[in-house]
Amino acid sequence: METAILGGGCFWCLEAIYRGMKGILSIAPGYAGGNVQHPTYQQVCTGQTGHAEVIRLEFDPTIISYAEILRIFFIMHDPTTLNRQGNDRGTQYRSVIFYENEQQKQIAEQTKQAITQQKIWGDQPLVTEIQPLTTFWAAEEAHFDYYARNPMAGYCQAVISPKVAKARKEFARYFSPT
Repeated sequence: METAILGGGCFWCLEAIYRGMKGILSIAPGYAGGNVQHPTYQQVCTGQTGHAEVIRLEFDPTIISYAEILRIFFIMHDPTTLNRQGNDRGTQYRSVIFYENEQQKQIAEQTKQAITQQKIWGDQPLVTEIQPLTTFWAAEEAHFDYYARNPMAGYCQAVISPKVAKARKEFARYFSPT
């Protein structure tokens, strides 16, 4: 089992995208990259703690590689907008990969470079930060499985559902047929 820590805007979106993928063993929304211990959602939303909303994926690398998890990450959110995803604005919504070791750092840098060379986002530069993980703080229980528990909520319908549909189409090989 390995771990990946990713921030790509709202953690509800990323959690929903990876939920149900083959090889993903667990997903936890949380906070990383800040300067406050045990931050709360309300604190992080102020943009004053330095944390990003992230997910922690535990995965089986014999089924899905770290590089493929990162490729999906770069395609499923907009890594060209600084501190913003859609209408969500602030440093807490930044695009960031928190690596746990030198191998993850190298894979993150190589994957970012490959996405740039493939011009998946055209000529727009990728603003995704690649930083060492210091501490991951789990979010409050209300944020776990948010999309699964609230699929009819406005934000879920307008923002998350289209991303989930896109992930299931573009990365169908990682999902069991429904």
